[in-house]
Amino acid sequence: MKSIIVHPENKAQLTALKAILKAMKIAFENKEDIYNPDFVEKIKHSDQDFKAGRYQAIKTEDLWK
Repeated sequence: MKSIIVHPENKAQLTALKAILKAMKIAFENKEDIYNPDFVEKIKHSDQDFKAGRYQAIKTEDLWK
């Protein structure tokens, strides 16, 4: 049988989905986010730095010098 992955946007949606699946007797499993929270925080910080102009651009032709 095929599986589907859903991405609820908030707790209310998650709760509703779980209730529907239980009512329909459909098996499901809970999994935490697949990314390490420390990694996610670093990416968010990097994104903020980029938006604030704190980055250095390197030209493509200079990559292999």
